[in-house]
Amino acid sequence: MKIHREGLGTIVLTALVLALLNVAVFYFLERVPSLTWGFFIVSVILFLFIISFFRIPARDMAQDETLVISPCDGKVVVIEETFEPEYFKDKRLQVSIFMSPANVHVNRNPISGEVKLSQYHAGKYLVAWHPKSSTENERHTVVIGNGKTDILVRQIAGALARRIVNYLKAGQQVKQNEELGFIKFGSRVDIYLPVGTPVKVQLDQVVKGGQSIIAQLV
Repeated sequence: MKIHREGLGTIVLTALVLALLNVAVFYFLERVPSLTWGFFIVSVILFLFIISFFRIPARDMAQDETLVISPCDGKVVVIEETFEPEYFKDKRLQVSIFMSPANVHVNRNPISGEVKLSQYHAGKYLVAWHPKSSTENERHTVVIGNGKTDILVRQIAGALARRIVNYLKAGQQVKQNEELGFIKFGSRVDIYLPVGTPVKVQLDQVVKGGQSIIAQLV
């Protein structure tokens, strides 16, 4: 397991703050060892929890250009036909994956191809399952085309996540399962597919980024 570079600053800052707080608690409450050691134990648990946000577990990635591979870890919460207003401006098949704080937060390219759009949008921080989070929350939209079809991937911030990182630029050639970006502390990723695309997941199914098959390209 590795630690993602996006978490290094947060981890160092957390360590410094917790260290200073523990020094203060031990200094002022040295006569109450149950409190000082209790605070220390809670601090260690919190620090390990912060580290877990930025973990990158060793994983065998699925590779198949006829498949759409999951761009993130999480649970499938939406499978429906809907109007996509930003890029396609027509009806698409939407698959949404909710990322909890306990999930791995790396986002990956679901297919290989050319980046046709990479656009950041500032916005609100509604809870990730809110119906308007796809269009009103902070988000970053990426469209990848492989010559046969275009797939839209939208990273969406939630009530807890306050920073979306995206590494792609328009015109860039990318490979399936390479890092697309990172959402700090989880949230949601939407995938927009052509209507009629055979979907290989079900509602409430738990998926893994880089491994789980979302759909079959036709």
